[in-house]
Amino acid sequence: MAGGRGSHTSDDISGIQKAAILLIALGPEKSSLIFKHLKEDEIEELTLEIANTRSITPQLKEDVINEFYEVCLAQQYIAEGGLGYAKELLENALGSEKAMEVIGKLTSSLQVKPFEFVRKADASQILSFIQDEHPQTIALILSYLDPKQSSLVLSALAPERQADVAKRIASMDRTSPDVIKEVETVLETKLSSLVNQDYTDVGGVDAVVEILNTVDRGTEKHIMETLEIEDPELADEIRKKMFVFEDILLLDDKAIQRVLRDVENSDLEVALKGSTEQVQNAIFGNLSKRLASMIKEDMEFMGPVRMKDVEEAQQKIVNIIRKLEDAGEIVISRGGGDELVV
Repeated sequence: MAGGRGSHTSDDISGIQKAAILLIALGPEKSSLIFKHLKEDEIEELTLEIANTRSITPQLKEDVINEFYEVCLAQQYIAEGGLGYAKELLENALGSEKAMEVIGKLTSSLQVKPFEFVRKADASQILSFIQDEHPQTIALILSYLDPKQSSLVLSALAPERQADVAKRIASMDRTSPDVIKEVETVLETKLSSLVNQDYTDVGGVDAVVEILNTVDRGTEKHIMETLEIEDPELADEIRKKMFVFEDILLLDDKAIQRVLRDVENSDLEVALKGSTEQVQNAIFGNLSKRLASMIKEDMEFMGPVRMKDVEEAQQKIVNIIRKLEDAGEIVISRGGGDELVV
């Protein structure tokens, strides 16, 4: 396979081949340390490629090591100050054309996100940074942040702005790089959309669900009550996605037992037919041995079940869980519930 590879340049060979050459050049001790951070299939693929690499010219080895060094350098600069900062430093070191080539390789593999600079900031800093911006600008930024960051910022916004921002996140679909770049410029971040000029998927109902699942219960309740008045369809769509059946694993045993008291056995049997083994174990572990055995038996005799019926049964149980949480009878474990004080 690699018998004639010695005459190749680093531009002629694939990423996996370059990785194999780099690991060979680094030697077994350093390579083994790198392997610790890789997935099993990646290790297998690389090991096979290394085994099939017969000879490498000193020039090719040097080219691969230099390319690796340049990409590491670019990554370090991006981490320090964003793409604009990295581009400027790399242009000074490598020249304009080479700098863009290195950044291009890095951003296409790492998919550097806009607002990366903001993602590293503390939630209270982000809040003071963006709270006076237009709700649409806030929604755009929160869509790109880690859900935990976004939930803390959303919780700390003025109550009258929370639902508006949540609604805008949910209704956001695609945002052009020009708009993102303009927002970044206005906020004086150090990032810019230098390389990737494709439209970026951001926001949407799933994004707002992820954030609402992380905020404290009071903020979530206020936002949902406001949305139910302003946009009942959106509120209904969000509510359906906010706690899925598999999230029953977030409940402790006592809460699961309380939920099961209100669930019909027939609904439970159908719901469990389409659930994971982990969820089934959590449920059966909170039933009496006799009842668990009976339900398992019924499930076996039931045969195949339509996915629509499974989803309906699971939704019934989810509705019971939400109702019990609203009544304060059970607690759903959720992160980031502390109030943000600034």
